[in-house]
Amino acid sequence: MLWRAAMPAVALGMLVAAGSADAQSYRFSRIQVEGNQRIETGTIARYTGIESGKSVTAGELNDAYQRIVASGLFETVDIQPRGNTLVVRVTEFPTINRISFEGNRRIKDDKLSELIESKSRRVFNPTIAEADADKLSKLYSTQGRVAAVVTPRIIRRSDNRVDLIFEITEGATTEIERISFVGNRVYSDRRLRRVLETKQAGILRALINKDTLIEERVEFDKQVMRDFYLSRGYIDFRILSSNVEFTRERDAFYMVVNVEEGQQFRFGEITTVSEIPEAIAAEFQEALRIKPGVVYSPMLVENSIARMERLAIQKGIDFLRVEPRITRNDRDQTLNVEFALTRGPRVFVERIDIEGNTTTLDRVVRRQFRVAEGDPFNPREIRESAERIRALGFFKTADVNARQGSTEDQVVVDVNVEEQPTGTLSLGGSYSVNDGFGIAIGLRENNFLGRGQSVGFTISSASDSEQYVLSFSEPSLLGRDLKLDLDLGSTGTDSSYATYDTKRVYFAPALSFPVSERGTMQMRYAYSSSEMLARDQVTPGAVIGNEIGFGAQTSSAVGLSYTWDSRLSGLNPNAGMLFQVGADFGVGGDNRFVRTNAKAIAQTKVYNEEVTLRATVEAGVMSWRGNNFSRTIDRYLLSTDTFRGFEPAGLGPRDLSGGQDDAIGGNKYWVARFEAEFPLGLPEEVGLRGGLFYDVGNLWDISNVDTSGAGLNDIQGANGSVRHVIGFSLLWDTGFGPLRFNFSNALRKESFDKEQSFDLTLQAKF
Repeated sequence: MLWRAAMPAVALGMLVAAGSADAQSYRFSRIQVEGNQRIETGTIARYTGIESGKSVTAGELNDAYQRIVASGLFETVDIQPRGNTLVVRVTEFPTINRISFEGNRRIKDDKLSELIESKSRRVFNPTIAEADADKLSKLYSTQGRVAAVVTPRIIRRSDNRVDLIFEITEGATTEIERISFVGNRVYSDRRLRRVLETKQAGILRALINKDTLIEERVEFDKQVMRDFYLSRGYIDFRILSSNVEFTRERDAFYMVVNVEEGQQFRFGEITTVSEIPEAIAAEFQEALRIKPGVVYSPMLVENSIARMERLAIQKGIDFLRVEPRITRNDRDQTLNVEFALTRGPRVFVERIDIEGNTTTLDRVVRRQFRVAEGDPFNPREIRESAERIRALGFFKTADVNARQGSTEDQVVVDVNVEEQPTGTLSLGGSYSVNDGFGIAIGLRENNFLGRGQSVGFTISSASDSEQYVLSFSEPSLLGRDLKLDLDLGSTGTDSSYATYDTKRVYFAPALSFPVSERGTMQMRYAYSSSEMLARDQVTPGAVIGNEIGFGAQTSSAVGLSYTWDSRLSGLNPNAGMLFQVGADFGVGGDNRFVRTNAKAIAQTKVYNEEVTLRATVEAGVMSWRGNNFSRTIDRYLLSTDTFRGFEPAGLGPRDLSGGQDDAIGGNKYWVARFEAEFPLGLPEEVGLRGGLFYDVGNLWDISNVDTSGAGLNDIQGANGSVRHVIGFSLLWDTGFGPLRFNFSNALRKESFDKEQSFDLTLQAKF
């Protein structure tokens, strides 16, 4: 590099005479400095540390030289004694005129400038410039460009200035060609690869940035693997090594992880003992959910401790701590757990200090704590509060630490956060067989005005449908665990499977709150004004024609629903269940009704978690009140997501009058869906899995439907019949999202049903 020849060199004149350097001494009456331009002579003289008239040895003179060099201000330093005068000759480092980057295309100059320590108008230091180049190289490495080379260069300018240029050769992205495991007997390589954040190169590698080698991500993956095995009872699991090697062509990596799984352990005896008189062990034992024989998981132990501590707070027992005492039984591979109720130290929360939140209000962070100033200090609660703060998604980093307060029995909780952008703008296009081409524009701010509120606006337009929705969400209404949702929208459809158009305007507020550890209740209200519109040059059947004649109708309904979800807090990490039941009551407007809906979903993984089994059952009933007729858009119309193998509204009651074939919906339905997902044996990087499904259900009942004008044989399917569909699915994980290709065949259907043997949808996640 250009400054290599000008690096500081030791030049002590005649002082280094062999054999006499240590014995010789000097005495200087003054220090003469030469070559300095910006730095004062007195400053350089002070760096030497030599006092006037004091005897100085050659070794001390060398120390003076080293101190001047260590200041980092000079390119060259030379000291020479001349009688009673010490001459210090220096060449100052130049100042940086400007800094530029050349060759960078993937990372912008602004981001690179933020990373380096060298700045314009500061003194140039080659050591700092080298360190900056190393930082830039590491930045490229985090993006998988391990072959990136950053070279600092300087261009000399007048007045002892230089231009500092970082020449960057970005290089190609070095991907992970293959991730394999050694020592795994229970779980296959394919299953373990799904656990890792790091992915091996796939077909859509240009759209996925997780197939590059990043050291921090590999370390994170090691911890994820440990957690994966520990949560499944493999308490002796170890990662023996993790090796990364270049392929023969040196254009990709092989990653090999050597593991030792050990044996799976289950819970043995679960007992509770109390060392506190007011804490009755039997009462706390009843609060436990884990039972003997369940696969051991540290998370279940942590959840049990948290449940016991909450029970203690309810009983007014302060400073209770739960200590799990685990006894290992290698003979039957069980772990006996004894929960000991002990008295913790009497420490209180003095205050909670929040720093770094330049946008987010303090109260948004503070409400993530279940404790306040003056409450007993609970380390577990503080850790859980830290996780809730990070889960908000408002902060790039969030550190929560406790330190001693003004006295030994007081602690101060420090919260240090770093804000990050919380707004999103999405632009996209879509195509649907039923709705045609369309565009979608979405604008959402998840931390509106720093209040933790979410505001969104969505415009979706296709050739057969359009939608405008304004939404607002307040997660902590009135400072309580109460969520408020408001939706205001307008929709219009011009569907290819109907002989009418629709327009609808609606307003729907809702309040949600937890009622138990896994249960949530929602109370809601919905107002809507909707209308069925005739199409030009289209004559609908009698039923649709009558309903178009109703004109615009309003509906005002209140509803209540309950949701029970064990997917995240259940005893089995591979199984879960979701249950929902609710009812809506039409209390105003043109419609009087009671609508009841229920859904249950259960899922489990078998064959070492290679195969996923899922069952879904849902049903709905609408009971109409009053003398008004109902409309098709008010009744149930089953979509392809609800019942596969048929077109949207392709099954159920139909009106065949007037030569038309109109789906008119039904007041009652039930559907059961059963499916299995499994690997196809294809290479992992292809991202394809297979699935089998079986759907069965019925849609019927057209009571309160105006059938005047239709003949006796024009209305089909009023009483309903059970349909059966089987099918095969291809599930493809792509950079655009998980796609699902369904190929189906109706085993049992009615002659008037509209079968659809193929459809493409986004894969639903349970």
